[in-house]
Amino acid sequence: MSTVDGGLVAGAVITHAGRVLLIRRAVAAGSLVWSFPSGKVEAGEEPVEAAVRESLEEAGVTVEALSVLGERLHPVTGWPVVYVACLLLSGEAHAASSREVAEVAWVGLEDLARLVPGGVFEPVQVYLDGAMTS
Repeated sequence: MSTVDGGLVAGAVITHAGRVLLIRRAVAAGSLVWSFPSGKVEAGEEPVEAAVRESLEEAGVTVEALSVLGERLHPVTGWPVVYVACLLLSGEAHAASSREVAEVAWVGLEDLARLVPGGVFEPVQVYLDGAMTS
């Protein structure tokens, strides 16, 4: 997640083969180390467009935005975040921006709970429960 100054952040929730893509931040934001590929929504950009852009910039994958899952103030960062469900179209996930991303990982539900100790936003968790077990 890029550093933001009060702007809206879009998070890309990308599932594939029963796993979800997470990035390990190069610089943690408080206790937030692992997150979905995400970053600030730029002027004139829709959150779904930002989620697609950030997926490519941070994790090197091309995705299609499917739907907005929900929005909240992030409990760790205080940033307003819109979560966007995305379909992987192409690319091999990797740390595409070494300035922002130290590592990427495709994780199952058990690892997600371990890597995101505060838990995932409930509407996102409901989506993942369905998308990763079907």
